[in-house]
Amino acid sequence: MESIYTEDDQTLIQRIREDENEGAFNILYSKHWEEVYHNALYLLKDHVQAQDITQEVFVHLWLRCKELQINNLKAYLFVSVRNQALRVFEKKKHFIPFEILMHKTENILTEETADFLILQHEFLQAYRNLLNTLPSQRRKIFDSYFEEGLSTDEIARQLSLSRKTVQNQLGRAVAFLKTNLSHLSSFLFTFFL
Repeated sequence: MESIYTEDDQTLIQRIREDENEGAFNILYSKHWEEVYHNALYLLKDHVQAQDITQEVFVHLWLRCKELQINNLKAYLFVSVRNQALRVFEKKKHFIPFEILMHKTENILTEETADFLILQHEFLQAYRNLLNTLPSQRRKIFDSYFEEGLSTDEIARQLSLSRKTVQNQLGRAVAFLKTNLSHLSSFLFTFFL
């Protein structure tokens, strides 16, 4: 599909920086809002929150464009969405699987962050290896909750367990992963965020 927009992102950003050009901003928004929204929706699974985050990302871009050093707009928007989603999860005290935190980063990495792919691969491999060491029932509960999106009540009914048992098993799985991946994750997120 051929783009109707003839100006590249860097030119549009420059026009916004120089004279707060609303027309340039509107073009930038039109070119990228859908991808920003879909990234937010993928992370949060909530249309309203995805719309809110999309607006926040673009408002922040408009208000701080003169101060920001943006060499790769797609990467900037992706990281902004992810950071906003992390704040939402943090407020809810909700754990998010590491694969979701790092989805599609291969498509936006620049030359400066090429080493991130190696770190990401090692981190995800360690994460998967740790998941495989969980006891089978705990792994089933973890996957049902984080991968399938089932509630603790649904999992409890499905596995003929009490809701409290499901919650305890989830808590243990998350604590185990956080403890065993903390040394990798702090370096990885410092490197990329």
